[in-house]
Amino acid sequence: MRGRRAAGLRREWLALSLVLLALVAWWSSGGALRRLDHLVNDLAMRARALPASSDIVLIAIDDESIEAIGRWPWRRALHAQVLAHVGAQQPRAVALDVLFGEPDADYPGDDLLLAQALRSAARVVLPVARRGSLASSGVDAPLPLLRSTAAQLGHVQVALDEDGVARRLFGLEGPAQGPWPHIGTALLCAAGQARPGCRGAAAPADGPWVRSQPRSVTFTDGPTPFARYSYVDVLKGRLPPQALRGKFVLVGATAVGLGDMFAAPAGLHSERIPGVEWIAHALHAELAGAHVQPAGSGAQLLFNLAPVALALLAMAMLGPLAGLLACALLALAVLAAMALAPALGGWQLAGTPALAGIALAYPLWSWRRLSAAARFLQLQMQALQQDVPLPGPDRASLYSDALERRIATVEEASARLRRLHHFVSASLQHLPSPTLVCDAGGRVLLANVAAQQHFQPAITVPLPGLPVEQLLGDLADARDGQALPPLVHWATGDTPAPGEWRDGQDRHVLLLRQHYSLDGSAIWLITLVDLSDMRRAQRQRDQALHFISHDIRAPVASIITLLEMHHAFPGRMSQDELLARIERQAQASLTLAQDFVRLASAQADSYRYETFDLLHTLQQAMEDAWAAAAQCQVRLELESSERAAPFTGDPGRVQRAIANVLGNALKFSPRGATVHCTLRAQEGFWCVGIRDEGPGMGPQQQEQIFEPFNRLPGQPEAGSARTEGVGLGLAFVRTVVLRHGGRVQVESRPGAGAQFQLWLPQAAKAKAASAQGRTPPSFL
Repeated sequence: MRGRRAAGLRREWLALSLVLLALVAWWSSGGALRRLDHLVNDLAMRARALPASSDIVLIAIDDESIEAIGRWPWRRALHAQVLAHVGAQQPRAVALDVLFGEPDADYPGDDLLLAQALRSAARVVLPVARRGSLASSGVDAPLPLLRSTAAQLGHVQVALDEDGVARRLFGLEGPAQGPWPHIGTALLCAAGQARPGCRGAAAPADGPWVRSQPRSVTFTDGPTPFARYSYVDVLKGRLPPQALRGKFVLVGATAVGLGDMFAAPAGLHSERIPGVEWIAHALHAELAGAHVQPAGSGAQLLFNLAPVALALLAMAMLGPLAGLLACALLALAVLAAMALAPALGGWQLAGTPALAGIALAYPLWSWRRLSAAARFLQLQMQALQQDVPLPGPDRASLYSDALERRIATVEEASARLRRLHHFVSASLQHLPSPTLVCDAGGRVLLANVAAQQHFQPAITVPLPGLPVEQLLGDLADARDGQALPPLVHWATGDTPAPGEWRDGQDRHVLLLRQHYSLDGSAIWLITLVDLSDMRRAQRQRDQALHFISHDIRAPVASIITLLEMHHAFPGRMSQDELLARIERQAQASLTLAQDFVRLASAQADSYRYETFDLLHTLQQAMEDAWAAAAQCQVRLELESSERAAPFTGDPGRVQRAIANVLGNALKFSPRGATVHCTLRAQEGFWCVGIRDEGPGMGPQQQEQIFEPFNRLPGQPEAGSARTEGVGLGLAFVRTVVLRHGGRVQVESRPGAGAQFQLWLPQAAKAKAASAQGRTPPSFL
């Protein structure tokens, strides 16, 4: 299903890309967004506008001149007089932006005067213009008399854009067999610069009107970019000295309603520009080499299609936020290219189709992805309801919008699934047995609390992320000692069967494993069941059975044997001796049974807690052992700096535990030895110490003496009345001390005696320890 969904999205993306790229190509070739291109280029041109020029001077036929001289047209003798004043200051070239296409019928002699002035000035350019439309155009040229005396002719045509703004001109325009350069270029030719296309004062050629070499004008910045003088001031000689020397002088109309007025590009200080000032802007751009050519149609098409294609790829390959950022960066790159291309390469780019395509790409693709996501959510919710019914309140009905309803439904389902996941995770964490979840490579993914505790103290770091071989590497088969095979071999048939294994801490565990497949990957669920307590209980049960069948049975069998011998051989043994032997065997059997019962009771029964003096209890135990000590010829000594030792616990069992340790000390002490008893307070505990001068024991024996049915090493002296015991006394001691929240320590080495220390808490910790079940496992 995921593959079909991805294939569907790819098809939708491809269809959207083709449609959008075709639309951008149509916009780029058809000029549908040309007005926006002009606006962007005007704003960019404002940043690269040329500074004001002092090489160009305007002589304006302005409103003041019209008011002083009279209505237009003026006599041509006035123009001749102005040219005389201008020529006297030796300008570089002069352009007289006035059409003289017909002779002056009122003053015929003025044409001759103007011709003589043009000849005297020597570097005067006259304009030519197109008459009519481009399809049926004629030439509006100066009179032959005036044309022959001019230095150059130049056209004054301006190319208006779709929005009516004059931004462009054509470098050559006119009849096909002899087009004229723009009047700005003609001025440079008149000033002595070699420019292609200049024809001097040649007569108009034949052929249809043509134009070539289109270019955009870079305008000059500032409210008064060029110096300007009124026509009437020049006529009356009020021109400052040297004001025109070495300058390009343009004479033209600026008065309202007189001459051409062109709409200015956005960003200039004026909304409309007179024709003569427009010529000045074009001339300044020509001098600065700042004319810009429009890029070719192929370059424009590539410039517009490439960013849109990149934006579509970014949205398909990146996420929503990254795709949005990529679209924004691509749009900024298009704007930067439009702004920098004229200055860096002299080309003008029209990039609004690309901007429009990028602006459409993101919402359209987001809409399709959102629609696909909504459809996917609907299908997933239907499948989820079929597979795993999720009861609960339907909050989606509160929303009227379809998308909001689906989002609310998914939100509710997600919340329920999170609660379910939390329940499953919490259940796993609280499983009593150590449980691990591993991947196919043997890396632990999840581990519950029991697992973390099971592998301590060897491993204290969190288990997730560790290799399972590090945790289970010390497992060996409890029967033959074979090592556990690595987890990576389990899937190939080398899977360990559920059985009993033994780890490095001599614990017996049952290894259970289950294989799952998740998204094509193997997942292993491993559970360890600790069998150590059960095996220990089994060993203790076997020992108890051995004790009952051998140690308890032996005295009874001896009594029966004595009775049978007495019946079979009467008189062989005296009555008193027979009774004495029977009494000793019966007492031995009773002692063993009592020790067995006491240990079982200490492990199973609840304790009776009360506050008593532990020092007094120690003294009482020593008094009870005095008779046995005297019989063994062993001295008992008590050393304590405490006047009292209050303790909360079971006084009877505590006294019995102390008595058992004293009994063992007496049993293994040689005649004439001393048993030292101490009581001191240390680190919040009462420490009861009993040290003998017996044979002592090694480290291995010290680990075993507290286990039931493990006898202390050493033998009593020959002929002594002491019995060896069956190993229940110290097991009773450890059980009682642990149930009271304490601990038992033994310090001994062979030949140096032994010291037993019973650490019992001073505070009321015993009852809490007992409630928590801190007791060794029962042997029953």
